[in-house]
Amino acid sequence: MKGKNEQRAGLLSGVTAYGLWGAVPLFWPLLKPSGSVEILAHRMVWSLGVVGIALLILRRWAWIGELLRQPKKLGLITVAAAVITVNWGLYIWSVNNGHVVEASLGYFINPLVTIAMGVLLLGERLRPAQWVAVGTGVAAVLVLAIGYGQPPWISLVLAFSFATYGLAKKKVNMGGLESLTAETAVLFVPALGYLVWLGTQGESTFTSEGAGHTALLAATGLVTAIPLILFGAAAIRVPLSTLGLLQYLAPVFQFVLGILYFHEAMPPERWAGFGLVWMALILLTWDALRTSRRTRAQAQAARLAAAKQAATAAPETPEASTSPTPIT
Repeated sequence: MKGKNEQRAGLLSGVTAYGLWGAVPLFWPLLKPSGSVEILAHRMVWSLGVVGIALLILRRWAWIGELLRQPKKLGLITVAAAVITVNWGLYIWSVNNGHVVEASLGYFINPLVTIAMGVLLLGERLRPAQWVAVGTGVAAVLVLAIGYGQPPWISLVLAFSFATYGLAKKKVNMGGLESLTAETAVLFVPALGYLVWLGTQGESTFTSEGAGHTALLAATGLVTAIPLILFGAAAIRVPLSTLGLLQYLAPVFQFVLGILYFHEAMPPERWAGFGLVWMALILLTWDALRTSRRTRAQAQAARLAAAKQAATAAPETPEASTSPTPIT
C-alpha cells in the first residue's frame, strides 16, 4: 500500500510540475511593461533566494564545499548556467512577443535533439526506430522552414540550448535543487548588477509600477523553483518511462494556449510540420516503451535462470538440515 501511495504521490507531483511548466506562458505577460531581459534578471536573483531558503530548511549544504573543490564541475555548472540563461531569456521573449506556438515546438523537438547530440557527442548507437524518428524530425524542420520562409530559429535555439543544458547536467550529476542553486549563484552577480544598472538609468520597473508588479517580479523565483522541486519529488517515485511520457504535457499545454488563448495563426504548413514532429515523438515513445518492457522481461528471465541454476547446483545434504546450529 505504501508503495502505491508513493507512486501516486510521485505521479501527482510530476503532472503538477509539467502542468505548471505548460501554464507558465500565462504568467510572463503579467510582468509587462518589464522587458524580457529585466524579467530574466529578476528570475535569476529571486530563484537563488527561493532555493537558498529551501536548502536552509532541508539543511543540505555539504555539497557546496565538495563542488568548490572540483574545478571541472564548476566549469560544467557555468556552461549549464550560460545555456539556461539563453533558454529562459528567449522563452520569455517568445511568449511576450506572440511566439508561444513556436516556443512549444522547441520543447516538442527537444527529445529528438537530445538523441542526436547523444550520437554526435557521446558516440551512442541508435536503434532503427530512433533513426526514423530523428529523420522525421529533420523533415519537420525542413517543412516548417519552407512554410516560414526561414528556419524556425526560436524552436531550434530553445531545443538545442535545453538539450545542451541537459547534457551538462548529466555530466555534473547533481540533484535538481542543488544544481539550480549553483547555476543561479553563478548568474546572481551579473543579474543583480544589471538590475542595479537599470535602476540608475531610471528604466527599472521594479518599484515604478506599483506593489502588485513588484510582487509579481519577486514571484519569478517561485515560478522557477516550485515545478523543479515537484519534478524532483516525482523523479524518485515514478519510473523513468513514466517521466518520459509526462514531459510532453508541458509543450502540449503551451501549444493549446498558443492557439486558443493567444490566438496565434496555424497555417497548413505549420500543421504539417507539427504533425511530422508528433509522428516522430509517437514512434520514439513506442520504441522506448517496447525496449523498456523487453529489458524488464530479460532481467526477470535472467533472475529466474540464476535462481534455478543455484537450486540445481546446491548439494543435497539432508543430514545437514537436521544438525543443530553452532552456539557462538
